[in-house]
Amino acid sequence: MTSASGTGTATGRPAWLLPTLVGYRRRWLGKDVTAGLSAGAVVVPQAMAYATVANLPVEIGLYTCIVPMVVYALLGGSRAMSVSTTSTIATLTATTLVSAGVAAGADDAGDVLGSLAALTLLVGVVLLAARLLRLGSLVENISNATVLGLKIGVGATVAVGQLPKLLGETVNVSGEGFFRGLGAVAQAWDSISGVTVALSIGSILAIVLLKAFAPRVPGALLVVVAGILIVALTSAREAGLELIDPVPSGLPVPQLPDLTHLGALVPGALAIAVMVFMETAAVAKGIRKPTEPMIDSDAELLAASAANLAGGLFGAMPAAGGFSQSAVNQGAGARSQLSALVTVALAVAVALFLGPVLSLLPQATLAAVVFVAVVGLIQIPTLVQWARISPTDFWIASAVAAVGLTAGLLAAVGLGVVLTLVLVLRELNIPRLDGVVRRGGALAVHLGRGLYTANALENERAIVALATTQEEPIDTLVLDVERLDLVTMTVLGALEELDRDLAGHGVELHLARLPDSAVEVAGKVSWYQGMAAAGRVHDSVEDALAAAAGREPT
Repeated sequence: MTSASGTGTATGRPAWLLPTLVGYRRRWLGKDVTAGLSAGAVVVPQAMAYATVANLPVEIGLYTCIVPMVVYALLGGSRAMSVSTTSTIATLTATTLVSAGVAAGADDAGDVLGSLAALTLLVGVVLLAARLLRLGSLVENISNATVLGLKIGVGATVAVGQLPKLLGETVNVSGEGFFRGLGAVAQAWDSISGVTVALSIGSILAIVLLKAFAPRVPGALLVVVAGILIVALTSAREAGLELIDPVPSGLPVPQLPDLTHLGALVPGALAIAVMVFMETAAVAKGIRKPTEPMIDSDAELLAASAANLAGGLFGAMPAAGGFSQSAVNQGAGARSQLSALVTVALAVAVALFLGPVLSLLPQATLAAVVFVAVVGLIQIPTLVQWARISPTDFWIASAVAAVGLTAGLLAAVGLGVVLTLVLVLRELNIPRLDGVVRRGGALAVHLGRGLYTANALENERAIVALATTQEEPIDTLVLDVERLDLVTMTVLGALEELDRDLAGHGVELHLARLPDSAVEVAGKVSWYQGMAAAGRVHDSVEDALAAAAGREPT
């Protein structure tokens, strides 16, 4: 229970620490343990697989299951969300490193870890800045069409990037983009390994069939175990089956960031930060039960920032809320972030004791896990459906996807943000004049939304048009501005110009119900002072209409 002061709980714990334990019941502990183990069976192999998407050692995926997840469990407000890396974040990480000129090949993976730490820390810093500026709601306004386009671009790019590992080829196309990846695969067609292809097809079929007919069974974990057993018990390795690099046993240790490529990493960090918060907020709200507290966007920004800052200090990849493992966590009965701490304990056990065993894991097995996960992002049927329902959304999603497949995912995220701002500004730009009341020679108009820089001119034009196109001329226009909580010099300038334009048509402007916060600013401007002195500012619309009626000729 939260204390009356709002700064702590009945147990003496600060309110911001472990918020999901507020009102916790002991009988929930068993469900949290079960849920944490179930989620771990999904998140641990997935995180290792997603590390390979960025062409990083698989233990980096394990570290991302430990440090960021612990920090989110301490600060996050979603009871069932599981925070590690995702296919989108892993792909953007790979693209950012390649674009920055950071080598990401398997032979020099150690050289990239310093730049990875710098990138993850940058993501945390960007998220922290967004929190300080209270931009949570702005990021959440990125349209569904933009998100769909990004998913298609990510899904296709990552799927192509896994083809070499699924086919047993030696070419590396991590972070190279969709068409480059296809071209590289075609050129290396002669290096295909039959045993690798057989394992890849079997792994993909196993995951797909288990998901369709036994969704509670952790298909990714089973194929990982099967892949290790095949290597341990057969001569598949001698037949050409490639394994992942040796996995060292141990926990993550502090990692100093390499600032050599810092400037080149900034654009990617911005894009990753946007996607981290979008995914985290979407998952948190999507899995929230009606009986659970509402998700605070700014609090989630802070939790995501802290998770990435801590992760960067320990060599983890950028982290976000993942839908698949969060859905498993919730479906298994998770009641709080204690379930995430159980998942962390499982990841720690794997990191400490199973390194030699994981070193027997075939590359094709992890590639199959990633391939199945990302193919589900290529939602072409949804795109076709939107073409019939909303052509605007269809073209936005198609444009973002096309840019992602051609110019790269960083450019696609940038385009998505720009399109979102354009759509928001376009919506704000549409005047909403309602509650129109005619009384004698006076016309009262309610301003349906606040005035902003983006819509001030359009509203001014609409109001003048309304006032000058009445069947019977008016001499007074009462503007109900109760929604004008915040005014700027641009807005005040627009109102002053509206006053002049109406006066030019023989119409006198009156303002009604201007909020106190707006009066405090407007009262310092000579134009508004003149309005008030002339009795053209009123506490209510009725007062304004009565004042207008008192001037009408009898």
